[in-house]
Amino acid sequence: MPSLYDFAGGEEALHRLEDMFYNSVLKDSLLQPLFGAGQPQHVDHLTAFTASRSIHSGAWVRPSDQCPPAPGITEEQRQRFVELYMAAMDAVDLPDDEDFREAVRSHVEFGSKVAMQNSLAETDEELHPLREVPRWTWSRGN
Repeated sequence: MPSLYDFAGGEEALHRLEDMFYNSVLKDSLLQPLFGAGQPQHVDHLTAFTASRSIHSGAWVRPSDQCPPAPGITEEQRQRFVELYMAAMDAVDLPDDEDFREAVRSHVEFGSKVAMQNSLAETDEELHPLREVPRWTWSRGN
């Protein structure tokens, strides 16, 4: 069975996805305040992060220290983040396989919940324990 990375189309496809997603976030009135004016290197960082996660099906890799956490993410912002990510998958024509899409959605839902929890944490004890990151699998039929 191919990895999520291979099934998506490899690094080039993930770069298109992250570029589309990041540009949509920067234009979104609800999310843009969390991202500011954006950073030119952010698409490359997102691509590398997503590629690492999808190749290893859940092995955790720390995101770049150059991307500070957003302060006080709301549930509405978290849900919009997931919505825009899934819309970006459609916009760049990633595979429309139901199991593939569910695996990606599950990954983005989890990551956005961790980001929200961490953005609201006032102490180290309130931070999400990243050692408990689940593994994302999928059951491609062939």
